[in-house]
Amino acid sequence: MSIREDIDNKYKQSMKDQNTDITNTLRLVKSAIKDKDIAARSNGNNEGIPDKEILGLLQNLVKQRKDSIEAFKTADRKDLIEKEEIEIKIINVFLPDQKDEEQTIKLIEEIIQSNNLSSIKDMGRLMGIVKNNFSGQVDMGLVGKIAKSKLEN
Repeated sequence: MSIREDIDNKYKQSMKDQNTDITNTLRLVKSAIKDKDIAARSNGNNEGIPDKEILGLLQNLVKQRKDSIEAFKTADRKDLIEKEEIEIKIINVFLPDQKDEEQTIKLIEEIIQSNNLSSIKDMGRLMGIVKNNFSGQVDMGLVGKIAKSKLEN
């Protein structure tokens, strides 16, 4: 089953269960996917975006919510922080387990070694490999920081 179908099924179930938190969050997710589908159509892709892009989109949605939480902490808005945390939990259901920092470092070291990457000029190539093969499994911001430090040495 594709991620899109899984989201649709959970959305329908949440409506039947009258779970407004899940329903509202998945409505936002479905809307974001639909926006990407429309953009893809203008580029000639009538099938909709693939699962790999949906994973990236879900990661972006989680990142947006984490950024919002930081802003709400400064404003001392516990109610909004709770809402964002609930949405993160709901979205994370559709994401594969994230690699922690140690696993990410090991992954980057393996990619650098197996692809003979040696300088900061190889950064784009490394990021492309990670994005194509590990989309949704790693925090790309963390990958960028680690890759930069490894390639500068």
